[in-house]
Amino acid sequence: MIEARRLHILRAVADHRTVTAAAAALYLTPSAVSQQLAALEQETGHRLVERSARGVRLTAAGDILLTHANAVLAQLERAESELAAYGSGEAGTVTVAAFATGIGLVVAPALTALARTAPGIRVRVQDAEGDASLLMVLDRQVDVAVAVEYRGAPRADDPRLTRVPLYAEPFDAVLPPGHRLAEAAQVAVADLAGDPWIGPYPGNPCHDVVVLACEYAGFEPRLEHSSDDFRAVVSLASAAAGVALVPRSALRDMDLTGVVVRPVDGVAPTRRVFAAVRRGAGDHPLLRPVLAALREAAAPQG
Repeated sequence: MIEARRLHILRAVADHRTVTAAAAALYLTPSAVSQQLAALEQETGHRLVERSARGVRLTAAGDILLTHANAVLAQLERAESELAAYGSGEAGTVTVAAFATGIGLVVAPALTALARTAPGIRVRVQDAEGDASLLMVLDRQVDVAVAVEYRGAPRADDPRLTRVPLYAEPFDAVLPPGHRLAEAAQVAVADLAGDPWIGPYPGNPCHDVVVLACEYAGFEPRLEHSSDDFRAVVSLASAAAGVALVPRSALRDMDLTGVVVRPVDGVAPTRRVFAAVRRGAGDHPLLRPVLAALREAAAPQG
């Protein structure tokens, strides 16, 4: 009989690609993870993982078992949801991981609404970038992720997750006040090819949006300054350190007197934001009101 706990460990190893990283995510020791993998291989009668200097990858048998593991774990989430519904599920704690702007834009307003509509639900919020928050959901460290579409993100039909679209917003060009395009009504990304750039670090989903926008415009941006804090990005632009593309919502309530902000000419790069829960958990009586409140808070952002 295959233990579901070991299937969860197999999926964590597949997601994190090293035993050490999977162990840290699951709050286990690497030796415990290795022992559970060995036990799972003994249960199945197949070698499931291959180790190399670059990490761990699943064998063909491991890939087959992972497909079934996703289905089994999703069904267990549904079972928990139905049992919680049977027991009323009107009170409890839900943990939400979201990036900073998403917290201000949708999570905080959702908390205000939930205090009125579902006072028995306590929401705990953690600040995490979109690429990190999705793994936190899969590793059961949090219940809900408010994340950003990025290169390499799980697809909408990923069997491990259920995604709820929230909103999409354009990026605007942020220029120093003396920039040659400061008087333009709109700025084409291609016209910034020769400028130094300021942007998020690689790994931040917004970094991918910026780099892809430049690639589509026919060049690779010369990123001379890096920060995941958009206030720092704007400050550097005001010091004429370079140009940037910044999500429009991140510029709200920010002092922009030292920079010029212009919409992007043509099809603007866009940040697409969604909520995600583990597949099968969307109907949990604690999660359903939280997801509804997030959707309602996001509606004005369109």
